[in-house]
Amino acid sequence: MELIHSGKVRDVYADGDDLILVASDRVSVYDVVLPTPIPDKGKILTQLSLWWFDQLADVFPNHVINTDVPAEWAGRAVRCQRLEMLPVEWIARGYLAGLGLQEYRVKGTVSDVPLPAGLLEGSKLPEPIFTPTTKATAGHDEFITFDDVVDQIGADTAAQLRDVTLEIYQRGAEIAAERGIIIADTKLEFGRAPNGTLVLADEVLTSDSSRFWPADSWQPGRTQHALDKQFVRDWSSTLDWDRTPPGPPIPDDIVQATRARYIEVYERITGLTWKETQ
Repeated sequence: MELIHSGKVRDVYADGDDLILVASDRVSVYDVVLPTPIPDKGKILTQLSLWWFDQLADVFPNHVINTDVPAEWAGRAVRCQRLEMLPVEWIARGYLAGLGLQEYRVKGTVSDVPLPAGLLEGSKLPEPIFTPTTKATAGHDEFITFDDVVDQIGADTAAQLRDVTLEIYQRGAEIAAERGIIIADTKLEFGRAPNGTLVLADEVLTSDSSRFWPADSWQPGRTQHALDKQFVRDWSSTLDWDRTPPGPPIPDDIVQATRARYIEVYERITGLTWKETQ
């Protein structure tokens, strides 16, 4: 097999007409890969994605073919379709957090979507909103508007995938809410198959691509308890670090706490028990 791309977390191999997407235990913050892995992270992300792909199969087609992969990647890899990926990060937000909160505080909008005055950190939005960003190959992703997406890929495709992004978010949020988890926001990726079909790709509703909060401790106006990568971002923000490579090593207590949060949200959402030997 040929390694054709190595990203911050995932490596992509070509295997005939298929691709094999391998999730590593690497963790990145502010687009910098940190030198310390989180044990089992790649497997947890992969297994949670596969669970969600099954739950959402009736909403939109996805890239998964099967999990027939080399034994060394068992549990952390997916055999999937080759796609021409679209140059947009498709983001849905139901709550105010992260970069969305930063823009709101300055402009009262997110991706030029106007929001009511007086919202706080962690506030629930009146309804979920679509806030796309660029998909930068270097540097940071930047907010763009729906009109920018139309300019890039056309009005029909932009409208279809905006609506699908919001539908996937809302379906996922409803399922997670039944299990006591708030999905504050999520990022999706889509590609186009050789026959022109649009396909949901990469990962879906994981702790790397979403903000997960326990519903019973949610309180607007403060930082929420993160069951996702935000926990590592929050730790790194306390350091005297300029957010350029090389990133700082992660202390063992932060590694173990991060792993525990990833496992907790996996178990609460899926209803399955994470096994050490998985």
